Amino acid sequence: MTIGRSLILFCVAALFEIGGAWLVWQGVREHRGWIWIGAGVIALGLYGFAATLQPDANFGRILAAYGGVFVAGSLAWGMVVDGFRPDRYDVTGALVCLVGVAIIMYSPRAV
Repeated sequence: MTIGRSLILFCVAALFEIGGAWLVWQGVREHRGWIWIGAGVIALGLYGFAATLQPDANFGRILAAYGGVFVAGSLAWGMVVDGFRPDRYDVTGALVCLVGVAIIMYSPRAV
């Protein structure tokens, strides 16, 4: 259950961080205003909180692994929300990042 919980938390964190950054982007770059920016800032704060709920207590490990989730999640967000079409190099890079996440987070370690 610990790996399942961790994966769910990574997805929740990605939703908050990528969604928050997208809202700020929309507020500033697309001139949608302060409400969008404020919602983005709140979502980014929730991302920071979600990351603390990971079962592993090592900040550096969690954030390093989350970087890979962020890469893949950002491409997926772009596809769903903005109609972005990743090429094979985008997909390959995202898969490499997700393999890195698995190695960092879920490899057996001596206690």
